[in-house]
Amino acid sequence: MPIRIFIILSTFCLIAATTAAQAVSKLPETVKVNPSALTGEPMCDPKISPAWREAQEIEGVKIDASPVCSPDNPAWIAAAVKGTNNISMDTLMKTGLSPDAIIKTDDLDGDGDPDRIVIKLEIMELNGKSPDFPGIVPTFDIAPGVQPGAWVFAPKTSGMSTENFESVRANPLLRLPSPVIRVEVGDIVQIVLENTHYLPHSIHLHGVDHPFMHHEHGGQDGVPQTSEVELMPGERRIYQFQARQPGTMFYHCHVQTHTHLAMGLAGMIIVEENRPNNWLQTLNIGGGQVRHPSVAVKEQFDQEYDLHYHAMDKELGEIIQKYNDPRLIARDMNRRYDITDATEDYYTLNGLSFPYTLRESLIVVEPDQKIKLRMLNSGGELIAIHTHGHHATITHYDGVEHNPIAQIMRDVFDMAPAQRLDLKLETVNDGKHSYGEGDWLIHDHREKGITTNGMAEGGSMSSIVYKSYLTENGMPKVSHFGIDLNKYFTKEYYERRLPEWQDLDEWASLGSPGEKSGLDDATQTSAIYTLAGLFIGLFIYWIFSRRGQIEQSTMSAISRFKSPKGSKQ
Repeated sequence: MPIRIFIILSTFCLIAATTAAQAVSKLPETVKVNPSALTGEPMCDPKISPAWREAQEIEGVKIDASPVCSPDNPAWIAAAVKGTNNISMDTLMKTGLSPDAIIKTDDLDGDGDPDRIVIKLEIMELNGKSPDFPGIVPTFDIAPGVQPGAWVFAPKTSGMSTENFESVRANPLLRLPSPVIRVEVGDIVQIVLENTHYLPHSIHLHGVDHPFMHHEHGGQDGVPQTSEVELMPGERRIYQFQARQPGTMFYHCHVQTHTHLAMGLAGMIIVEENRPNNWLQTLNIGGGQVRHPSVAVKEQFDQEYDLHYHAMDKELGEIIQKYNDPRLIARDMNRRYDITDATEDYYTLNGLSFPYTLRESLIVVEPDQKIKLRMLNSGGELIAIHTHGHHATITHYDGVEHNPIAQIMRDVFDMAPAQRLDLKLETVNDGKHSYGEGDWLIHDHREKGITTNGMAEGGSMSSIVYKSYLTENGMPKVSHFGIDLNKYFTKEYYERRLPEWQDLDEWASLGSPGEKSGLDDATQTSAIYTLAGLFIGLFIYWIFSRRGQIEQSTMSAISRFKSPKGSKQ
């Protein structure tokens, strides 16, 4: 009986305590981030002239139109096709390239195009620690406010590593990814690596038909353990080859590959089929659309795109943002950094993450076209690229044509590290090749691949977008669906300070709660009242269980109180 009474009393007290706690707790007010307080930026880079998007001819080079909002500098394309030794000084000055960056000479086979190609590359650092002021220089953002430390092979330039004396922003030629190199079967190619960096490096021509030995300096496979010693700072080395087979290949540094490749020292190298009058766009800086395709590509396709997928480890890149001393950087990278414990944090397409991929890596198509896509995965993990609204045909694996009768169509394309795929994308609306016009996403279907440092939406997302779904400034038409992309063009979004869904309704039901969490206060208050209820219940039970003793003690006390002082019993 006493136990039942205790349970009843305790339950009553707990109910009372909970009710009291709910009465005093209150959910916090929603705090809506004011858009005017954000550091927004234009969707299209204002430093890029809209005139660059037009089809044009420079130095006799026909350059296709590029409707995206941040197209390549047409002068770069003219210089890449003709060679920096064969263009006017006016055009050369518009490129920022060194006069000896791309040298083209000697039509050895008499077919109307040069066959001796010299390409000079430097090694540059992006977003590294400045020796002169607190901060990093030169800066290269892969997304708004996102600046991972990186290294790149870059075409030899004639100017500063920054835009000018007043800016810390990188020279446009110095960027991720390392440039796409294009040559022709039979060309005698020299890639001259000038080590302008503070650490040793090399080049490995992955998949490219090249001799193991060079007649001047011995081995030229790029591997310090088998073919050559590392190229020290201030030195240069020539890598020479005359490719016999066409295909989509890969070049990268093979010194401390586990860090140097991941830092960005990797690029595509493409060997085109030999054709007469085949003046190639030898460098495609930043990848994306090839605005001067080869003769062989134009025989079969309406357009061509280079798509370089890469991933970077935030902690690895931060090493060069902590030190200026090469010894400390070498120590942390070579002996302290453990790639087996590493994670990839930044996922890029042609050196950028969403939303910047929309600026220059859209695949812009029209109905009934055939488009050639060349793809490289230089990251450290398998990726799975999915094409919304389309099935594409895999025509080549690692530069080798797949048997035409065995070629397959897919909408997800698995790519192992260092693997290359050539795809044929057809936009005929038949329910198989294409589902019709639209703004169709293309993305890595590993869900982390669409994040930037863990924050979605980001990563290597882009679109296959039909021209009818493109605005005049080269961005996808999404506003008529009620979609606003402006929030992604703010650094606050990728700093996790902007609630993703705060604007989905007028009262911001999914906005951010206030600074002081009412839920936390309610939890604390509830705990206090619960403990109080338990103590009250225990106290009542104690009184009830000892009611006889309490009654006797009380009566005795009353009796003593009533008796006269000093009376004798």
